[in-house]
Amino acid sequence: MGKPVVGITACRSDLEGRVHHIVQEKYATAVSAAADALPLLIPALGRAVANDDLLDSIDGLLLTGSPSNVLPRHYGQPVSRPGTLHDPHRDETALPLVRRCIERAIPLLAVCRGFQEVNVAFGGTLHQHVHELQGMLDHRKHSVPDIDGQYAPSHTVTLTVGGMLHRLLHRQSIEVNSLHSQGVDRLGDGLVVEARAPDGLVEAMSVRGCASFALAIQWHPEWNALADSSSRALFEAFGAACRDFANWRATPIDVVQAGIV
Repeated sequence: MGKPVVGITACRSDLEGRVHHIVQEKYATAVSAAADALPLLIPALGRAVANDDLLDSIDGLLLTGSPSNVLPRHYGQPVSRPGTLHDPHRDETALPLVRRCIERAIPLLAVCRGFQEVNVAFGGTLHQHVHELQGMLDHRKHSVPDIDGQYAPSHTVTLTVGGMLHRLLHRQSIEVNSLHSQGVDRLGDGLVVEARAPDGLVEAMSVRGCASFALAIQWHPEWNALADSSSRALFEAFGAACRDFANWRATPIDVVQAGIV
């Protein structure tokens, strides 16, 4: 078997009057170097690609972060404030893929906007401005010009004892970066809290009873994924799950039915 193929969701952007489908290199690099898989970029074409034909071609799905936010209509809230960046084509691509990916037991890793997409796909809601809520931290990126400073650690998260993330990292807490203004309000049905910030905000979650790897995190482990031990462990576990899925899919059906594998 060759390397597993991991689909990576792109964003749709208008640059100088021309439409582009964009993925930051850090996501492709993390998949290639840390997960040891082949990255396949998924354009934000909505249901033209968000279907079983696509899922037949990949062994894992990475939902990326983005400057844009999920449209509030997808979780039953009023329209956003003027100036809020949205990407309806990304919504129409990612949201249908989440549920179908889980149903088919295809490994799923979701980061930042992807984390929020998972919550919305499972019927949850979002706070649109976490920093304005009483008692909550300001989870937006550091106001510094250099990108290393923007992605520097911001706060700790406490992992749920016995949870998927706790079992994976063998730690009770880790330091994470924070570059988001939105966050989980009501947790989606069937989702399990895997980590919380010091203010109680949900920072990681898994899918209860999922037959495969399914983890969503609010921070950005793809940034320096090889250098940070926790981030590397996360992507290595995701890559291993993708390889297991690829091997299972390649196994002849008669061997599976015989219970040999």
